[in-house]
Amino acid sequence: MRKVINPDIATWPDLVKRPVQKLEAIEPVIQQIFDQVREKGDAGLKEITARLDGVVLENLFVSEAEIEIALDKVSPELMAAVKQAAQNIEVFHTQQREAVKKVETIAGVFCWRKSVAIDRVGLYIPGGSAPLFSTLLMLGIPAKLAGCKEIILCTPPNKQGEVHPAILYTASLLGITKIVKAGGAQAVAAMAFGTESIPAVYKIFGPGNQYVTVAKQMVTKLGVAIDMPAGPSEVLVMADETANPEFVAADLLSQAEHGPDSQVIVLSESEAFVNNVEVELEKQLSLLPRQEIAKKALSNSFAVVLKDAGQMLEFSNLYAPEHLILAVKNFEEIGEGVTNAGSVFLGNYSPESFGDYASGTNHTLPTNGYARAYSGVSLDSFVKKITYQQITNQGITNLGSVVETMAAAEGLDAHKNAVTVRLNQLKQSTDV
Repeated sequence: MRKVINPDIATWPDLVKRPVQKLEAIEPVIQQIFDQVREKGDAGLKEITARLDGVVLENLFVSEAEIEIALDKVSPELMAAVKQAAQNIEVFHTQQREAVKKVETIAGVFCWRKSVAIDRVGLYIPGGSAPLFSTLLMLGIPAKLAGCKEIILCTPPNKQGEVHPAILYTASLLGITKIVKAGGAQAVAAMAFGTESIPAVYKIFGPGNQYVTVAKQMVTKLGVAIDMPAGPSEVLVMADETANPEFVAADLLSQAEHGPDSQVIVLSESEAFVNNVEVELEKQLSLLPRQEIAKKALSNSFAVVLKDAGQMLEFSNLYAPEHLILAVKNFEEIGEGVTNAGSVFLGNYSPESFGDYASGTNHTLPTNGYARAYSGVSLDSFVKKITYQQITNQGITNLGSVVETMAAAEGLDAHKNAVTVRLNQLKQSTDV
């Protein structure tokens, strides 16, 4: 990792910039995939899967028989772990439900807001080097709780045309039955445009490689919503003299192993502490099966030595990390000052891995600085908030002149008249 000692504040904006991704070159490739899926539907999807993934599929959908076979391949220990994680995620997301609250803004004028589920959603679950069945929990559970009528799951098959057993077990546990064997930009295209057998969805969720990321961004221009802008995974650790270098190194590597374009950062008041973290990184890195991936991520990463906790917090809020670990003695106080982060982990015994799997919070979070303006996935991500209002006779009498005056001032006479005709009718009925 690169090390930066007491950088001038004027240089911070350059420091917090993520590694540049030149994605424009892949847009034409994705557009070709989009065109093929649009024109040929199921056949086009199969052709792309054969060409890019080397898999010839007879059926795009996972069959019930395949699910039954997969269940036998999942260990009882993993089943129990997934069930416990699912329970915690459900408990946390259930608490996000909002009761309908009717408000009388002025006598006779009633307003309220109601959450209504998105009818049909698409979930993309990576299944390559890391089959992310945990992401299926994070997306499938709130989708179910929200009441989405139809859930389409897309996940890439292996060379034998099979979907990873843990993904199929998790889907079975959640009651998700429409599972499409498709990955990459072609899966995004299938969900966005629909085919003969795959219905088009209204919103697409889930992480993926650069092709998936760009494909999701491209479909937003065509009227399909997505969960959020996304990029490579990242973590920032703030550490003081109470932090444990072994823990910090482990947390950095837990994100670095996601992908070669991931970024991990440590902030500290002590250069000696940073040096100790580097020693631990070398020690732990040598034991990782995905060490080559983690090494490349570390080359994109850095440590910054700053003068105090206040500066560390200021730097972190500017960086806006996807994951923020506060390995500091006064983590509660520092935590209150966090304004930009996807998810915050407080204290030495709160590893980011808990949020990734089983504490209950959602791990689908904004990256690449988008935490300055975006939230992570929640129950709200799967609903629309529809406002309602009811104006009684008393209400239109009390507020009608206000609306008439404002409409007239904007020169919108038809708006004014929609109120005036009602007021006149009420006046006539009262006169009678």
